[in-house]
Amino acid sequence: MAGLRVRVVIVDDDPLVRSGLRLLFASAPDLEVVGEGADGADVPLLVDAHFPDVVLLDVRMPRVDGLVAAERLGARPRPPRVVMLTTFHADAYVLRALRAGASGYLLKDAPPRELIEAVRRVAAGEPILSPAVTRRLIEQVADPVEHDRRVGAAALLDRATGREREVAVAVGRGLSNAQIADELGMGVPTVKAHVSRLLTKLDLANRVQLALLVHDAGAAEG
Repeated sequence: MAGLRVRVVIVDDDPLVRSGLRLLFASAPDLEVVGEGADGADVPLLVDAHFPDVVLLDVRMPRVDGLVAAERLGARPRPPRVVMLTTFHADAYVLRALRAGASGYLLKDAPPRELIEAVRRVAAGEPILSPAVTRRLIEQVADPVEHDRRVGAAALLDRATGREREVAVAVGRGLSNAQIADELGMGVPTVKAHVSRLLTKLDLANRVQLALLVHDAGAAEG
């Protein structure tokens, strides 16, 4: 997206939050807020009207919450990247949204520079979720079907070749492509190719979902 401004839509039921984010992103020459909404029900029209690169969704909204909105967007062909906005460090709704295809989440009280950089990274295709946060989310969510999920995730991960599995586990540990290349003794383009094949083979939307799969399967635990 070099040379292009990142088009952002903000959806939050708090007008002060929307105003603050709009002013913040206006200070970044490469970001442009092209639309705003107060509820998840506004998202389809906003996306159709403004063709955003990134949609920031509040987790909790009165009519249609951010989770439902994220799931609906994820069902679209070539959807914009979705980032959840929350005041919680570990929120069950956020975890569910990540499973639905969201690229990560932002805390509303994060430092301004961090918020701007996060939107840039997501627009460039880099999820904004650390492995530590992923683990904390998974550990704190009480899931009655955890065993079935673990078995299913392990079976899915078994589709990967030995080398692909090594790359997947490294992604689950939160390593960058460069770090994976250094650890596994391969070039960065090769790592990228492995990640791309894994996403296609395992029918995953992004690296966040790959990391979640690795944790679900217990593969990140050694």
